[in-house]
Amino acid sequence: MNVIIPLAGFGTRLRPHTYSKPKPLVSVAGKPVLGHILDTVVAHPDLEKVVFVVGYLGEQIEQYVKNAYPNLRGEYVEQKELNGQAPAILLAREKVSGPTLIIFVDTLADADLSALSCSQCDGLIFVKEVEDPRRFGVVQLDAEGYITRFVEKPATTENRLAVIGMYYVRDIAALMDACEELMRRGIKIKNEYFLADAFNIMIERGAKLRPQPVQVWLDCGTSQTVLETNRYLLAHGHDNSAQWAGCPGVVVIPPVHIHPKARIVNSVIGPNASIGEGCLIENSVVRESVIESGAEIIDHVMANSLIGRDAVLRGRPRRFNVGDSSVVDFDGNGS
Repeated sequence: MNVIIPLAGFGTRLRPHTYSKPKPLVSVAGKPVLGHILDTVVAHPDLEKVVFVVGYLGEQIEQYVKNAYPNLRGEYVEQKELNGQAPAILLAREKVSGPTLIIFVDTLADADLSALSCSQCDGLIFVKEVEDPRRFGVVQLDAEGYITRFVEKPATTENRLAVIGMYYVRDIAALMDACEELMRRGIKIKNEYFLADAFNIMIERGAKLRPQPVQVWLDCGTSQTVLETNRYLLAHGHDNSAQWAGCPGVVVIPPVHIHPKARIVNSVIGPNASIGEGCLIENSVVRESVIESGAEIIDHVMANSLIGRDAVLRGRPRRFNVGDSSVVDFDGNGS
């Protein structure tokens, strides 16, 4: 099985963080969002390779993968024109064949990939039932449970299976052909070609696609949803607070994830805080926040904040959304 991961977007909803790093490298619960996805992918016994469709700051993606997953066979293609999902998939055409999984990195899910190779239909579309589907893309089903159509932002609420951005096809060539047909027909929304419309073409051609439900679907598209996802992951297997129990001058309120190379001095950490590698937290209280690698937090009471790499904050309590390499110093001692 091959995997395609498109991640060429600018991540504008996560600025200022995405001015200096790609959105998939924003951290939650101790590692970048991309790392959580790759942990699931590399565990699949039939994995052959992963094709990353990169764009802005794509070299950071390549460097991260090589450092964190040295045994992963990864290949990289660049999407220079941000004209949609379907063209992004087409860029990988010469690098993949046969069964292929496509994962977009806006979200994390509890998807079980172990049964993919046993599927006898042409494809599986991962979905989550939602209360109000009108702001999502959804699928319509026939009496036998096959997908009859993808609908973007439906006007009504009877079809509640929202598409989460994860797709499996038994033969990627069929989807590639549908993407080409989509572009020939000029079917696009706001100058972008969407993968859902390519799947509609596959259905027109007789493809049998089924929904694959997931119970957990986590968004990582904005600073607030990153914090919500961090909170969920810490409560479900990513808490390492026990490693800091009894540490002098440190009070830890679970769940938290603190990198072993972080330095915590006279501080209270948690609940729901993630502290990255090389961070210094001194004389501070940090809760409900994500502090990325190399950041320094001194003399602060902080909550509901997302702090980028190598940022420095000194002074009185505030709420922050601070990008990489920033300095916030209310005492006037910054540089």
